[in-house]
Amino acid sequence: MHNNIYTFSTPSYFTLFNTQLPSLFYHSTHSNAWRLCTTLRTTKSNDTVVVGCGGIAVDFLAVVDSYPNPDDKIRTINLKIQGGGNVGNALTCVARLGLNPRVISKVANDSQGMSILDELQADGVDTSFLVVSEEGTSPFTYIIVDNQTKTRTGIHTPGYPPMIPDDLSESSLLSALHGARIVYFDGRLYETALVVAQEAVRKNIPILIDAEGPREGLDDLLKLADYVVCSTQFPQAWTEASTIPQALVSTLLRLPNIKFVIVTLGKDGCIMLERSVDVPSTEEVDIDSLVESLETRKNGTVSIPTCISSPVTKFIAKGIGTVSGRLHFGKAERIPPSELIDTTGAGDAFIGAVLYAICAKFSPETMLSFSATVAAAKCRDLGARSGLPYRADPRLASFIP
Repeated sequence: MHNNIYTFSTPSYFTLFNTQLPSLFYHSTHSNAWRLCTTLRTTKSNDTVVVGCGGIAVDFLAVVDSYPNPDDKIRTINLKIQGGGNVGNALTCVARLGLNPRVISKVANDSQGMSILDELQADGVDTSFLVVSEEGTSPFTYIIVDNQTKTRTGIHTPGYPPMIPDDLSESSLLSALHGARIVYFDGRLYETALVVAQEAVRKNIPILIDAEGPREGLDDLLKLADYVVCSTQFPQAWTEASTIPQALVSTLLRLPNIKFVIVTLGKDGCIMLERSVDVPSTEEVDIDSLVESLETRKNGTVSIPTCISSPVTKFIAKGIGTVSGRLHFGKAERIPPSELIDTTGAGDAFIGAVLYAICAKFSPETMLSFSATVAAAKCRDLGARSGLPYRADPRLASFIP
């Protein structure tokens, strides 16, 4: 087996198990990507570099009337094939917002791998540091979208052979990180990710970790993180705390270097615990009680994303400890049922917007409202990338001049 790092620009076709899919699916996806690329070239804002290391894939999205029961035979009511993977999606979001992302990952030299590369390039993602294996298969995911409940179920097949540190030469690693403003990891490819993260630390480049779920090697990455964004289930699973707010306190105590941790809650928004160093003398406040009080201040009549924040406070989580900081409760956009299409990749869109917000030095309140707006835009189209907004989107005008 021989691995190369190189870039492709020639058209390719999606295949599965070496069987060519109907060409109309590929041509639609490919021409859309290049049309989007033309738009992107007119919206690039600056040369801020964001590096992402982790998963990229092809998504096969099948929309059905309702999720099937065992042994059912049902028909799709819509089908879409497009690029996916946490890092691929988040970096596509970053590119459309006007920054310059570079991706470190691996695909095989098959038609799926070439299509992954083509689509990333068309959206302005630098694929120069992607490893292409001459043998094996590229990653792909089957996604069943329930049109009734608007939920999605993913069945992922990892690529083979997996990426290892030896796939990425030292010179390529240094080139990938050159000039980077921030580095993002989704927890996949953990051996390679750890090498990249350690070099980022040496270069004083901030690190954001997407803690979607427990993964091998994730703890080692978290120890190097400056920022953590996690799924609803992760904080309690990782810390064994009895509530999410208590788990956030535990996370800051266990990871003394991180500046903030955000837990996404889907349609219920998100909670962010931001560390503070300079804290006025104040009594300790129970974090569960404060979260409840912030939730009561939500205005149910407002449909746009908003953020409610506490003053700098010393939070206590019973049986865990205390931490000083600010608590922010971000409200998600209330999407009308007629406009809600698919939540696939909403978390990746949120993280892409957080990456942009960190680079743009947004306040926490602006960052959470902006990220919720970007995620909501994505949910109005099928697939993880189709609905990702561009920098010039009128819905972002209040955030991006």
